[in-house]
Amino acid sequence: MKLWKKLSLLTVITLSAAMGGFGAVAVRGTLIYNQDKTLENYAQQVNLTAYSLGRELEEGEIEKYSPSAKRSYLSFLLRRYGISRYILIEKNEVVYNQTPFEIVDPSDGRWGQEDVFSTIQKSGKQYLLLAARKVSEVLDYKLVLVQDITSLYQDIRRQAVWYFLAGFGVTLLAVLFIFGMTRRLLSPLKELQSAAEDISGGNLKRRILQLPADEVGAVACAFNQMAERMDRQVSELSLESERRRQMLGSLAHELKTPMTSLIGYADALLHVKLGRRQQEKALRHIYEESRRLERLSGKLMSLIGLYDNDSIKKQETDMEELFREAAFLEGPQLRARGIKLEISCDMGRYRVDRDLMVSLLVNLIDNALRASREGGLIRLVGKDTILSVQDEGTGIPEEELEHITEAFYVADKARSRREGGAGLGLFLCSRIAELHGARLRIKSRLGEGTEVSLIFPA
Repeated sequence: MKLWKKLSLLTVITLSAAMGGFGAVAVRGTLIYNQDKTLENYAQQVNLTAYSLGRELEEGEIEKYSPSAKRSYLSFLLRRYGISRYILIEKNEVVYNQTPFEIVDPSDGRWGQEDVFSTIQKSGKQYLLLAARKVSEVLDYKLVLVQDITSLYQDIRRQAVWYFLAGFGVTLLAVLFIFGMTRRLLSPLKELQSAAEDISGGNLKRRILQLPADEVGAVACAFNQMAERMDRQVSELSLESERRRQMLGSLAHELKTPMTSLIGYADALLHVKLGRRQQEKALRHIYEESRRLERLSGKLMSLIGLYDNDSIKKQETDMEELFREAAFLEGPQLRARGIKLEISCDMGRYRVDRDLMVSLLVNLIDNALRASREGGLIRLVGKDTILSVQDEGTGIPEEELEHITEAFYVADKARSRREGGAGLGLFLCSRIAELHGARLRIKSRLGEGTEVSLIFPA
């Protein structure tokens, strides 16, 4: 059963129970009120009739009459006070009865009380009101009023039936109104369900446009926010997946060239008779291409590791120590090329991943070394929130700067092949900077050199 039907049914049941309970209480209250009023009215009548009858009986000296005269006189008096309503009891015997009913026990002491005794009895389908009291203190007479009040209960029954029919009609109208309003109020949930089905089907742009100002609207708003975040995350994952796909494609392309060269030289050594110098040349090429493959695979593993954020361990680190460690690692290559490295650090301590930061410095120095001429100068400078590597090399064309941090992108392809570069260095550096909340800034002019800076947040 749908939610709007459940809510409507629960409301109808509650409303019906409330109206039924209220109606029963109202009808019962009306019945009790009418009974009390009726008893009170007839009690007053009995009081007045008994008082008047007692006065006349005392003054008329009825005890001196003969039985037949007494009966006639009593009949005359009773007819004056009520037709077909009274029963007169003398010494526990009924001496006159104007009603069609019989008193079961005329000697019942309740009929002779000083105050009026009133009660209601059911006789078959009739309801009889009995009100009685003593007529006189002197004479032993009791007056009993008998009144058929069945019409009172018939009126109550008609009122109950009318109330039931009216309540049924009102409930029916309420049911129709509640069903309509509940369905309308919960209609955003149906749209919410439709939106959820669309999103699960792949339509991540689906949103709920109508947002009522109630709890359902709040749920719809939260759903829209969830869908927005999901769409953004899926877009980011798709973009990341595309970057990795492109990276793997570029990697396959980069591996193809040295592998082809290795296969060619190895085949020549196996099947062609070469002189000693040619053999040494082939072996040297095999050695250089193997080293290139080693560097390429090492950088690829570093790049893959950077996508595992759980492996990043930041701690307070002296930046000058990092500078000296990177200089020590690059020392042999710098000395081989006769290039001087100047270090100046005034940055103090930063919270960084030591291994990643050393890798970044080594990559920047390595790039500067490849771009520099023999006997050149490279500066490693750290000041305030900026560390930079400056060289006096060939420089990078301005139109290449916006692509230089892309994976496997190289500005000077001929020099990159000659130096064994793979175009991953600055891409690794940009990823390391991103993990530290920093950014790379690259300035370069052809023939004058390049400055690559890592800028930390203030």
